[in-house]
Amino acid sequence: MWASELGTYLYCRRAWWYQRQGREGASPALDSGLAWHHRHGRRVLMADGLRITGWIFVLLAAAAAAVLLAQGLAS
Repeated sequence: MWASELGTYLYCRRAWWYQRQGREGASPALDSGLAWHHRHGRRVLMADGLRITGWIFVLLAAAAAAVLLAQGLAS
C-alpha cells in the first residue's frame, strides 16, 4: 500500500475502496460522498471555532471576576 493510498483510506474508506476498484472518476456516489465530506468539514471547523470562542469567554469571565475580587479586597 502506497502512502497516498493510506492517506485516502484514512480520509475515507469508501473512497479508498472505489479507488481500489478502479472507479476513481466522477459518479453520483463519489460526488455525494465528496459533498458530505465538505459539509462535515465545515461543521467541524464551526465546532472548533465555537469551542475556542467559549474558552475565550471563560477566560474573560475569570479575568473580570479576578478584577472585581481585587477591587473588593482593596476597599
